[in-house]
Amino acid sequence: MESLREKISQMIVVGCKAERLNGDERLIFAEYGFGGFILFRHNCCALRQILSLCRSLWDGAPSLPPFIAIDGEGGKVHRLPRPFTHFPSAAAIGARNDLTLTYRAGRATAAELALVGINLNFAPVLDVNSNPANPIIGARAFGADPSLVSAMSSAWIRGLREGGVIPCGKHFPGHGDTDKDSHLALPVVTKSWAEIHAVELAPFGDACRDGIEALMTAHVKFTALDQNHVATLSEPVVTGLLRHQLGYNGVVFSDDMEMKAVGDHYAPGEAATLAARAGIDAMLFCHDLEKAVQALEFLYAEADQDPALRARVEASYRRVGALKQRWLKKFTGAADDEVEDRLTKLNHQSIVAEIHGSL
Repeated sequence: MESLREKISQMIVVGCKAERLNGDERLIFAEYGFGGFILFRHNCCALRQILSLCRSLWDGAPSLPPFIAIDGEGGKVHRLPRPFTHFPSAAAIGARNDLTLTYRAGRATAAELALVGINLNFAPVLDVNSNPANPIIGARAFGADPSLVSAMSSAWIRGLREGGVIPCGKHFPGHGDTDKDSHLALPVVTKSWAEIHAVELAPFGDACRDGIEALMTAHVKFTALDQNHVATLSEPVVTGLLRHQLGYNGVVFSDDMEMKAVGDHYAPGEAATLAARAGIDAMLFCHDLEKAVQALEFLYAEADQDPALRARVEASYRRVGALKQRWLKKFTGAADDEVEDRLTKLNHQSIVAEIHGSL
């Protein structure tokens, strides 16, 4: 039976420093058995190298198979080098307003990610691009109309899911009407509950009803929902609104806990404990492995002494474990000597051309 520390380890998702694991990373990953890993551009330089890295992460997991995640949105949020397809942005897809084409784009994205062993995509963006001054969302959203965002994201999610990759919609309850980038500062939204419900929540509510497997929270403070905390650290938002009012039972990931909207205000362990109390199931520490370890150890010490927090950990562990049991049956990556040929045969440039209207 898994120990409390092992269960908390499954709640932590970390990044890697380079294209290959170094000796220290291998030791730490083996010791702590983190729940997953997220790849960035500095981890992805060539097709076979990415496949090798993903396989080493999968094979090195001491207990449950790991999430191997990426931000594969398309447009400017694109991590994979050629010969992978650089898919257009969500805004370009939304402008076509073609559900079949949107589904095909999601399915094609999944096919390329699964080919190298990536099993979780932190996409699509479910935010509504309602603020032209927004410095971080913009073309990452399918559009400025909540109903369009709902329809397009639903089709794209279905394609990703049927292509064998777990979708994770973001950034709950909405990052579309902010004028600050939460990587750099703390965004505050002062809209009324009625305005939030009508615009921000509509795509998330639809995704919940459609059974999306995972959602990611926003490091944004909504004063109508919680005067004190950003959504990631807010029990009224994560448990009250998402779990109880919207009835969501899937896995809830945090955005990167090192981003300044959180990291400038809390130590790693304090932030992780607040997130766990709020109802977050899995927390991202994307760049600083030491902070991830600090967070894990602090959360373990707190949960060991607090039955209510320990119950939160148990619930998160069950949700994470259930998602892994359903999805992570085997490593999906191709054989080394087949991967180039298989990617070439996928030939997704026609979908790109169709989205851009050049077919």
